[in-house]
Order: sequence, then structure tokens, then C-alpha cells
Amino acid sequence: MQVQAPLAQGMICAPQPYAVDAAVDVLERGGNAMDAAITAGLVQGVVSPHMCGLGGYLVATIHQPGSSAPESVDGPAVAGSGTTPDMWADRFERFGPTGWGYILRDQVNDCGYTSICVPGSVKGLDHMHRKWGSLPWADLFEPAADLAEGGWRMMDRTARVWQRWPEAPGGISPLEVVQRNPEASRIFLTKTGKPPLVNQPVSNPDYGTSLRHVAKFGAEDFYRGEMKERMAANLEANGSFVTAGDLEAYALPPSVPVCGSFKGWDVSTSAPPHGGATVVAILNIMERLCTEPGLEPASPRYLYLLAMAMKAAFADRNPHMADPEFEEVPTDWMMDPARADHWVDIIQRGDPIKVSFQPQGSQDTTHVSVVDRQGLSVSLTHSLGSASGVVTPGLGFMYNNSMVNFHPLPGHPNSIAPGKGRTTGMSPTIVTRGGLPRLILGAPGSTMIITSVAQVLLNTLLWNMNVEEAVNAPRLDCQGDLIRMHARFPRQTVERVANMHPAERTGYSRGGFAIVHAIAIDKAGSVTGVADPGADGMAVAV
Repeated sequence: MQVQAPLAQGMICAPQPYAVDAAVDVLERGGNAMDAAITAGLVQGVVSPHMCGLGGYLVATIHQPGSSAPESVDGPAVAGSGTTPDMWADRFERFGPTGWGYILRDQVNDCGYTSICVPGSVKGLDHMHRKWGSLPWADLFEPAADLAEGGWRMMDRTARVWQRWPEAPGGISPLEVVQRNPEASRIFLTKTGKPPLVNQPVSNPDYGTSLRHVAKFGAEDFYRGEMKERMAANLEANGSFVTAGDLEAYALPPSVPVCGSFKGWDVSTSAPPHGGATVVAILNIMERLCTEPGLEPASPRYLYLLAMAMKAAFADRNPHMADPEFEEVPTDWMMDPARADHWVDIIQRGDPIKVSFQPQGSQDTTHVSVVDRQGLSVSLTHSLGSASGVVTPGLGFMYNNSMVNFHPLPGHPNSIAPGKGRTTGMSPTIVTRGGLPRLILGAPGSTMIITSVAQVLLNTLLWNMNVEEAVNAPRLDCQGDLIRMHARFPRQTVERVANMHPAERTGYSRGGFAIVHAIAIDKAGSVTGVADPGADGMAVAV
């Protein structure tokens, strides 16, 4: 085990400049990377209210200097005690045709009180602060509370959320979600009922009050005190499956990251029901496939092999991925080198790969990557799903809509059950060598997080790109019968890939799949951060 020397600088990167600014202030006044990550996450909940907040859930991978391996924290949103596996069987209409969720009559799983699961973010942040934080808990809430009360300028990517069409026919748009809840409409829409536009001043003083309350009385109040009482009364009065007892009983599940290796690099990432095992499975397959001579990172043959490795990994993921507290998830089998050998044989023969349906999830998630000068590294991904639209009067924050990604029919590993967490693609990842952190990354973007994180890892660890090149390179995604490719791939390249497997060039030149935020640390301790240019974010050294 090597000893980490002080780094040349710390680094923070995230999709929201307001969050990066707040985290920079924390590091400059002597806070550590965990203090900075929590502060950034709380600010993200204010300026990106559809994406994260006190009503959401999180998963994080953490590497502490001197430790032998990274650790993890999982704060899932879990189904309320009023749920049953078959309660929506008669409302099921079809699988989401774009891979987004399950389409149910009246969108009962997608928005409103019936879509809400018990939030885990506050408990998760509290655990992270207690174990790794250095500044007082209340101090970390000040920037977010000040911003909520004093106001901010609407950022481009968040403004575009309000303008978006439904994820799938029969679904519901983010604007409609808010319009269905009077309190959300009051807070988030203008007096004319329109969503805020880019650069428009906005504020949310109720959320500031809630943040100050949790800062003063602690996470325990959120689950067992006055705030719990206010949430529970509103939820139970409006048909939510989440009760006061569910909030009181909420506890973080055990969490240990899954670990893989790629060409001598150690890769630690999120365990089931999240995306990390699938990331490792893709790397395992690619390490074997990329022994072919003549491969280049933008060659049609490489891109085809990469897409088939993704497809194979999802073929294993989709029938089995579930909450391991409720189902036996064959994680070791999914990541077994022998399983990778099996898929390599199939891919090299050109045999078809069949992938069963599993919902992709929402892109309305966010991420923060941080390292401080002492080497404490945090990769934090957190979300509301695509948000329920529900705001308890006076509290200012939306709840998650995590019921949307449970299988609505009984008998599936991801079927509904009280206290159960649903699957996600969140894959906060830390790469180490000799016990030292070398790459800290993650992304929002549903299960496309998995494929984008895997590609950035391959760009750095296989193709020796620097981290800026690795993040900026065009990407593809394949989780089923179609390879979707960034518009920056040349038409001829897409056509050659399509000759091997159905493929299309999308309208996205950047972003669209997932928004990767990465920090690289070289052997000399020099640190480089990159914010995906597909979003509004930035990377700042401290």
C-alpha cells in the first residue's frame, strides 16, 4: 500500500456552476472533499429542482487516504408500506417504447403522490458527513439555503427540462408533472403559468427554510421529528403509499462497492441495484475483445465490438438486477471472467444477443466529483428520478417518483414490495492503482450512465487518452436492438457500423446519453478535472 503524498491541488466538477462555486468555497476555508460534495449536492437540489433534493436518493463511492480500497454509501428511495406487488397489474398498458419506464393508466407510477418512495438522500448525506466530514453539519447547508432565499439565474439545462416532451407516448412531460400539483405550480411556474426561462431570476424561500431546519435539527428530524410529521400528514392525506412509520423506520442498507480490474487498474463502483456491476462486465468483455489487431478508438470495428459488449452486459443485467435485500442478484456471475469469455465467443461468431426489457430510468439525475489535496475522493450521484411533482405545502422541495421504475407486474426480481429499492443506472466510480486514486467519475443519464462511464474508462485506460479527450470523445449507447451514436460520428462510420448491426446517428452532438464529470490524478499528484460539455457545468481547481 502506497502512501498518498499531498496533491498539487484539489478539484471539484459538477453540472451546475452554482454547486461548484459553493464547493470551492468549502475547500478554500479548510473543508475536505466530503464537506465539498455534500455542500455541492445541497446546492444542486436548489438550482436543479427536478433532478435532486431532500426528497431524493443517492449512491456514492468514497476513497479515503490510507485505506486499502474505496467504500460506498447507498441511500435508496424505497417503496412505501402501502404497496403490493400486484397493485398496478390492472393498470399496466405497455413497456416504455423508448426504454423509459412502464406506461400505466393515468400515470399513477410516474407523477403525483402514488409515485413517491421513501426518500433516502438526507439519511445518506448524514452518514457520509458523520463518517468523513470535517466541518459542522449546519455549515454545509448555508450556501444552498442562502441561494434558495436570495435567488439565482435559471441555467440552460434545467430550463430545457421544463420544455421537454414526455419521455414516451402515454407518459407525461415535466411541465405537466408540476402543473398537476398546486404547490409545485406556485413555486416553480411564473404568474402566467409558464416555466422559467434561461437567465430568469428565480427563488424558493420555502426550500431555504427547510434546509435551515434540517441544518439545525439534523437528519433525525427529517425522519422522526417535526419535518417528518409535516411530510407524513400531507402524503397520507393524498393517497401516498409512504407513511409516518415508513419514514421513522428508514435505514441505510449495507453497501460495499463492486470491484473489478482492467489492465492492472482497480475499478470500484456501485453495487446492485445500481449500475456498477454492468460497467465492470463491459470492461471485462472489452479487455478480451480488444486483442484484435488494427483496432482504433474511432474505427467501425471497435465501435461495433463496444456496442456488442454493452448489449451483452445488459442481456445479463436486465433479467436479474434488483434490490439485493429482497432478491439474490448474481453479481459475481455477471462480472466473472468466464462469463466475459462466453460473450466474447458469441460476439466474435456474430451470433445474435437477446436483451429483455428493463426500464432505462430518467436522465434527470445529477452528479458531483471531488478530490481534496489530501486525496480524499468522492464520487456522488443523486436523483429524484424524474420527480413526482409533489411539494408538501411550505417545504419547497419535490419528492422522487421512484415507483416508476419498479416492474408493475408481480413475479419479476424488480417487482414492487414494501421497503424495496428499485434498479438504477447510477455508477459513481473510482479507479485506483497501488491503492491510490487515479480517476474519479460519474454521471447523470439513467442506464446510459453505465455505457458512458464505461466509454470514458476505456478511453483513458485502454486508449491512453487524457481525461479531457476521454470525456469529450463522441459516444454511443447500445442496450438492445439499436446502436445509438452521437452526431459527431462521421456518416460513413455510422453506415459501416450499421452494416454489422442496426445503428443510427442521433440528433445529439454532445450529451443526450449521459453527462460525465471526471477528475484524473497522475503519478506526480497533478490533478485535472473535466465537466462534460453537454451540460452547463465546470471543473475548478482549489
